[in-house]
Amino acid sequence: MVAPKPRDFDVIVSPIITEKATRILENNQVAFKVAPDATKPQIKSAIEALYGVKVVGVNTVNIKGKNKVFKGIRGKRASIRKAMVTLAEGQTIDLSSGV
Repeated sequence: MVAPKPRDFDVIVSPIITEKATRILENNQVAFKVAPDATKPQIKSAIEALYGVKVVGVNTVNIKGKNKVFKGIRGKRASIRKAMVTLAEGQTIDLSSGV
């Protein structure tokens, strides 16, 4: 296991626990919210260091924040970057426990 570096904790913001993110667990994938400037190699090394698993692939998507109106006040949701991490066969990450 590779020791985590301080930057690894900045790359991975949080795991995404939604109905859709739970469905992709069947395909040996896990979804994470990551830093907007994080690259795929940085995400891969951070997941391997923090969770001690073998990562096969990383897919990322940038989601632009939506403009919303709440009680007549205009605002904007934050933009996020999501990473769907494919794990090696037989590897799992327990998201219910802390890092």
